[in-house]
Amino acid sequence: MPVRPPRPLDGILVLDFSTLLPGPMAGLILAEAGAEVIKIERPGQGDEMRRYRPKLGADSGNFAVLNRGKRSVAIDLKEPGAVARLGRLLQRADILIEQFRPGVMDRLGLGFDAVAAINPRLIYCSITGYGQHGPKSQLAGHDLNYMAEAGLLSLISGADGMLAVPHALIADIGGGAYPAVINVLLALQQRHASGRGCHLDIAMHENLFSFLHWALAQGWCTGEWPGANSGTTTGGSPRYRIYRMADGRFLAAAPLEDRFWRDFCDAIGLSTDATHAEVAARIAEHGSAEWAGRFAGRDVCCAIVASVAEAVADPHIAARGIFAHTVAADGESMPALPVPVVPQFRAPATEAASPALGEANDLLDA
Repeated sequence: MPVRPPRPLDGILVLDFSTLLPGPMAGLILAEAGAEVIKIERPGQGDEMRRYRPKLGADSGNFAVLNRGKRSVAIDLKEPGAVARLGRLLQRADILIEQFRPGVMDRLGLGFDAVAAINPRLIYCSITGYGQHGPKSQLAGHDLNYMAEAGLLSLISGADGMLAVPHALIADIGGGAYPAVINVLLALQQRHASGRGCHLDIAMHENLFSFLHWALAQGWCTGEWPGANSGTTTGGSPRYRIYRMADGRFLAAAPLEDRFWRDFCDAIGLSTDATHAEVAARIAEHGSAEWAGRFAGRDVCCAIVASVAEAVADPHIAARGIFAHTVAADGESMPALPVPVVPQFRAPATEAASPALGEANDLLDA
C-alpha cells in the first residue's frame, strides 16, 4: 500500500468553536492541509448551518461542504465543569478558533488568558465583525453590514444608481476566513521560534479595506474619492464594464491595458477613443456566439458571463481537477468545496465525511 506523503499541518490539532461560515471555512482550509479539526458544538442542534437547505443526508449541504473531514464534540459550554471536560483537548490543541462577540468566551471561562494558562503554546484566533475593542466591537452584523461600513458597497451599482447586493460573502471569506488562516500560519511560524502562542484579533470589517486599494490610492493622492460608476475598475471606464449582448447574455470586458484595448476595439470595429455608450451599442448588435467567435484567439481580456452550472462544467475546471474531492454524509455524496490549497499540500482526491453531531464525544474528559 503506497504511503501517503505528509501534509504541512499533519499533527496540528484545531478546536473550532465557530459556526456558519468564517470560522468553519478557516477550519476547512486547515483540515485540507492536514490538521485535525474538532468542532465544538451545542448538544441537540449543533452549528446553525446544519439546519440550512438543501440537505445532504440529515444535515445541510452547506454544512457538509464547510465541515468535510472534521470531527464533532457536543458539549454545553454553560454547564458547570464544561471547561474541565475540555481539559485534555485544550492541553493538546495547537489552534483555537472562535467567533463569538468579544467577552463571551471570557464569561464561559474559555477566554485567551484562561486558556493560555492551561496551554501557553495555543494560538487563539478570534474572528469578529469589528474586532476585540473599539466603539463598534459589540455591534451585531453580517457580511452586508461590514461591506456597507467599509465603503465597498458604495462602489457597486447598476445603471439606475441602485446599489447591488454582491452575490459573494466577501467579508466572511475575504475579510474573515482567509485572514484567519494567514495569521494562524504566521503565528505557527512565530511559535516555532518563541515557543509561545498568541491571541489573533481578526476583524472582518477592517480587513475589507484591502479590497479597496485602487479607491484608497485615488482618494489619498487626489482628494477625489471614487463612487459607483466612476473609478477605473468600478464602472467609470469603457475598458472595464459589463455589456449586454443581443441574446440577453452579458459580456465582461476588461481590456484595461492599451494593447488589449486596441485589440478589443479592432475586434468590435470601433476606434480606440470609443465611449462607453458606443461600446455598449456595438456589443448589443450581436449575440454571445458571434462575439465569442470574434474574440477567439485574440488578447482582449473578455469573457461571456457563465452561469454557475456552466462554470462547474467548464473543461478547464475538469482538467485542473478542481472538483475531484468529494464530501459524504449518511450515504450520500457530492463534490467537495474547492479550497485555495495547492494539490501538493492536500491529500490526493478522496472522499471524506462531514461529522455527525457529537460523534467524537469520547475525546472529552469524563
